[in-house]
Parts: sequence; C-alpha cells; structure tokens
Amino acid sequence: MVERVRTDPNTPFDEQWRRFSELAAQRPAELGPMPAWLPSVERTVRSNVAALMAELGIDDYRRLHRWSVEHRNDFWAMTLDRLGIRFASPPDSTIDPAGGPAQPRWLTGARLNIVDSCFQASQCTIAVAVGREGGPAVQTVTYGELEALVNRVANGLRDHGFRPGDGIALYMPMTLKCVAAYLGAVRAGCSVVSIADSFSAEEVARRLRIGAASGVITVDHFDRGGKKIPLYDKVVEAAAPRAVVIRSSSEIVLRDGDLEWDDLLSESTDFASVVGDPYDMTNVLFSSGTTGDPKAIPWNHLTPIKCMMDGHFHHDITPGDVVAWPTNIGWMMGPWLIYAALGNRACLALFEGLPTRPGFTSFVRDAGVSMLGVVPSLVRAWRSSGACDGVDWSRVETFSSTGEPSNRSDYLWLMSRSGYRAPVVEYCGGTEIGGGYITGTVVQPASPATFTTASLGLDMVILDGDGHVVADGVDGEVFLVPPSIGLSQSLLNRDHDEVYYEGCPSGPDGQVLRRHGDQMERLPGGWYRAHGRADDTMNLGGIKVSSVELESVLGSHQPVAECAAVAVQPEGGGADQLVVFAVLDGERDPGELRAELGRLLSRRLNPLFKIHDVVVVDSLPRTASNKLMRRELRARYGELHVGDG
Repeated sequence: MVERVRTDPNTPFDEQWRRFSELAAQRPAELGPMPAWLPSVERTVRSNVAALMAELGIDDYRRLHRWSVEHRNDFWAMTLDRLGIRFASPPDSTIDPAGGPAQPRWLTGARLNIVDSCFQASQCTIAVAVGREGGPAVQTVTYGELEALVNRVANGLRDHGFRPGDGIALYMPMTLKCVAAYLGAVRAGCSVVSIADSFSAEEVARRLRIGAASGVITVDHFDRGGKKIPLYDKVVEAAAPRAVVIRSSSEIVLRDGDLEWDDLLSESTDFASVVGDPYDMTNVLFSSGTTGDPKAIPWNHLTPIKCMMDGHFHHDITPGDVVAWPTNIGWMMGPWLIYAALGNRACLALFEGLPTRPGFTSFVRDAGVSMLGVVPSLVRAWRSSGACDGVDWSRVETFSSTGEPSNRSDYLWLMSRSGYRAPVVEYCGGTEIGGGYITGTVVQPASPATFTTASLGLDMVILDGDGHVVADGVDGEVFLVPPSIGLSQSLLNRDHDEVYYEGCPSGPDGQVLRRHGDQMERLPGGWYRAHGRADDTMNLGGIKVSSVELESVLGSHQPVAECAAVAVQPEGGGADQLVVFAVLDGERDPGELRAELGRLLSRRLNPLFKIHDVVVVDSLPRTASNKLMRRELRARYGELHVGDG
C-alpha cells in the first residue's frame, strides 16, 4: 500500500485507512500498535541520536535513554557540547545535587546569555523564511541580518530607559519582528512577558500585572483570514504601561508616551549581551492551573537548552533544516520554536495568516519545510477542507504534534501526505518543562497517535489511583522523575512545591516524583497513548485552560445558576471538546444558550475557545466536601453519546 501511495498520491485515503486497520487487527497484541513508518538505515545513520549512540558505544535506543537518566550529569554535559552552548564564564559543574532532585543547581558558576547560542551559524546562512497570506513569494533573512535587527532592538530598549530585569510584554502575532523583539529583549537582560494575540483586554491586563511588565511591544492590528484584528486598542483598554507599536496604518493615534517600532530601533547593530546567572529570568509564560489566576512560569537561561535538546535529538533538527510550527509567542511553543530552530543552526519558517488554508500548505512547499509541527485540530481542518490537495510535501522529513491528544485516522492521513516518508513525532510536555517529557524519535517506528519514549535526560512513571505502576493496556496519571534541565523550580504566583510535589507518592524505587497531570496509557511493546488531563484542566485548540476559569465566565451569564465545564474526547481520540453542564434559573433553549455562552467566552477569555455542547441538568454531582465531580460528568456524557465524534 505504501509503495502504491508513493506511485499514485491520489490513492483514496479511505482505502489506505481500511488496509491499515485490517493489518492492525491482525497484529499480535503483545507487539503493540501497528507502525505506519519504519526508520530506514540511511535515516537512522545520519540522525543526531545515532551520532550520540556511536559516541557512547550504545547500539540500542532504550539503552541510550536508560543511560541518559542514570548518568544525567554526563548526558547534559555532552548535550551542552553538541549544541555548542556559549558561556561568558564556563560552569564549574554541570549539576550540583545538594538541593535534592526537586531543587538541584545546574551549571554552577556559569555566566551566559542564551541568545548568544542562537547565532552560531554563519552570517550568510538563512535564518528565517517568511510567508504572508495573499502576499508575495517567500522572503528570507540571514543570520547576520536577523542578529543586526535583534541588536537594534536591544540597543533601543536600553536607549529608551529599559533596564536589565525589566519585563517587556509581547502581545503580537508570531512574525519576524516578534522574533527580533523576543531575542532583543532577552539579549538586553530583560524578561519577556508572553501574551497570546487572541486574549481579551481583561486577560491582557491580568498577565501584565502578574508578569510585572514595564512595557509592551504590540501591533496596531493584524490581518488574518480576511479579518482585521485590533491589538493596540486592547492594550489601551488594559491600561498597559508604555507601548511600542508596530504600525500598519495611519489611522491609529498613540497615547502620550507610547512610541512606534521604528522609533525604538537604534541605528547601532552592535550590542554586547547582558550576561548573568543561568537562573536569571528571561521569560514569563502562563499556564492554567485549577484555580484562579493562570500560573506564571518563569523561564531562565537554562530552559532554552531543553528546547534545543529536544529539537536536536527528538526532532532531529540539523543545519540546513527548515522548521515550521504554527504557534504564538504567548504559548511555550513560540519561544520553543525560536530556540529549537536557531539553536540548532536551522531556518525558522514563519507564516503570517491562517494556517488552516491553502496559503499555508503552499508555503510549507515553497519554503522547503523539512520539519513541520502541528496541533491535532489543525490536521483535522486540513483533512476536512482539502487544503493540502495537490500540494507537494515531499521535502517534509518529520512531522511533530503537540497540544492535544491525536486522532489515529487523522494522523495516518497526515503521514500519507508525505507518502509515508515522514514520521509523526508525538510530543507532549508543558511550559513548566520547557519541552516534552514523552515523545518519539526518528530511530524508532512510528504509529499514529502514539509515543515511543520518555524524553532523553528525563524519566517518568504512570501510576494508578493506588500509587502502583500500571500494567500494559491500562492508563493512569503521569509523574515525572526529576531532575532535568528545563524543569521549573519556582512560580511567580504559586507555591511551587505545593503545586508539583506536595502529596505525590514515591516512585517504585523510592524516587522523588513530580506531579504533571496528564493521563497516559501504557501499551504493549513499549508504546504509549495520551488520554488528556487527569486534573481539572483541558486543552482547547492547543491552549491549556482550567475548568475553573471557564466556569467563572460561563457562570456569570444571567440564566446560569451553576455550571461545570468538562473536556470529552471524540471516538478514536483527538482534540478535547468543551461540554458545559448547566443548571438554569428558568427555561432556555439549549441551542440559544450555547450561542450566548460561546459569545461570552469569546469576549471575556479567548475567541479560540469553542463550545461543543451544552447539557441542561437539574443539579451537578458533588462530593461530600462540595467539590464538583467532573469525571462523573465526563463519563455520563460519554455514555449518552457513544459513537459520536
């Protein structure tokens, strides 16, 4: 079937899925899920993982992973060397374990600015490829040109009174100027406060306050899908501090004290990086917890090393690769993409516009993208709309997916876009990890919607409700086994120990365990499958949000006496769908109520949050301590809608 698809790309996918399902049904259960991609000898030999294995004299990947967690000091020392991390003063040691697994001290004695490690390629190497919705052909920027722009930003921030340690919020789409602003702020010793461009003014104000931002860089508006989306108006509504505005029209009038992007930029293209301790904060990112304000997670100069490492070994990014991943600077995959691409001397591919449309899929072809990152909802949109029809993706060598659990049929379809030449590296982690804890590699088989390994340098266990390691075919809650570079060691607005360690069981060998909150199934043959969140958070369109945040907004709607927001998965797996159970004061048509609540979520939280269904009930199930039993509601909805999705 694979050979037929490579010869005839128009082979109906239904036929491919049917044949794959037949073979999967015949496969002995003890072997695990049916692979759709097997690594060739040529691909394996030239991979970054194979190079590390050869250096160590290890000939089996699972042995490599075991070595990486049993010799963490050696693994991370070799990783720093392979990545060429630049230090103003080298570390005295890779890790000082005196603080225990939860609070080790990495790179003791070192002084650095991680941005320096993003500019190791030659100045004439292409650093960024840019495409625009309905715009001209792909435009390129070299490493030399990008670094000059980064330095102009760093000089400009200093010249306009910003000092090392100041928070600089970025509230804008993921563009070339966004990348330059991000790297320029970090190079100047400032801390970026990341805010997604889809957030309302109310949510912008919350993040500016929590991140203690001294300034904000934004745009007057941007165009996406034929719509003009204003941002500066929301900055003003949020009563933001001094703003730097990238203007695209002459209509907008700036507040007193605000300035335009061109006025920020210095003429000087030289700047000596502000170096500091590895633990100096470089970025504040936000991740929903189960109560109140979003968790404010600080990244430092260490965290990008985790991004670079995952890109190097698990995504096999090498010099000459072109890396695309539709994302936003407000979410961890925005900074991750910058560091994983530039830190591995690759080209970062950015598209200004809707990634669901043919303009983006053609950009992937025209830019020569070799590593394409996705979220499951995006793949489903491509498949249903035909946006990939007739587009040659033969240069794509690796797909990667994160943000939500994947759907097996959708992901076999995605592999078929490359004639099954490219695997999907499933990649799951979090902002507080700086990357993934469970993933895949290009030296192991790939099966749709499954994982093959814990990340190198990090281990995990999956436990049932009694704290026992689950057997094959059983799902449970994921706990991480620290330490690792990238794992957070503090929060700005929470007790870090309480959030991640308090009440955790010990590991099977007595290890200290760290709570993460994902539900994961252990499959035969060493494979894994994700089942969403074990706590009261969910992923909607690749954005993690707590049930409590959603319920606080939905419950403010006048007819709603009380409500519960739960995430359900469609049959066959895939992206979370938001279902709202509502107790009403009086009667209301469920369809009208769903539309009203949808508009409320869009206005108050995020227009990307969509309500799949509203179920009107007489009461909500609660424990004796009055805690909502959301798991019971999920099960109840699943029983009522078997076969939906």
